Amino acid sequence: MVVVYSTDRAHTMTTTATTTHLKSNLAVLIDAENISAAHIPAIIAKIAEDYGNATVRRVYGDWTTPQLTPWKKALESQALRPSQQFRHIKGKNSSDGALIMDAMELLHAREVDGFCIVSSDSDFTGLATRIREKGLRVYGFGMKQTMRAFVAACDEFVFLDAEHLIDVRLEDIVSIG
Repeated sequence: MVVVYSTDRAHTMTTTATTTHLKSNLAVLIDAENISAAHIPAIIAKIAEDYGNATVRRVYGDWTTPQLTPWKKALESQALRPSQQFRHIKGKNSSDGALIMDAMELLHAREVDGFCIVSSDSDFTGLATRIREKGLRVYGFGMKQTMRAFVAACDEFVFLDAEHLIDVRLEDIVSIG
């Protein structure tokens, strides 16, 4: 049996019959205007199974629009906290800015061990890079059309368009490119 001891409150321990695992506390930040709510149960399950505890669960969007109505069920069933972002200017997305600001606050507070950014938007490439520069893990989730730069900025990226989720690790991207 392997025993790991940590006094860091940002880690929790889980024990199985043969080993002890250190589980990371993760911030899950979701761009609701860019990802379908139908993917959320599988994403939350993947995070819990492979990456750690989704201690922060936030979803960003303009909840006054009919396009986000399908999210109501996911918000309730997955204990997600919605963040309202009004569209003050047509064609501009204030949700991205709010997600980035929250991520930077969480990063500097050092209350999480890593981030899960759920979006296919390449605007989050700089955010993912900055988080990794600070020594935290970044897990990305998005559709197949996600720009390569955002995929590469994450330690691991999970494509959502497949019948089952497909992991791509940073090492795989480096060896391909």
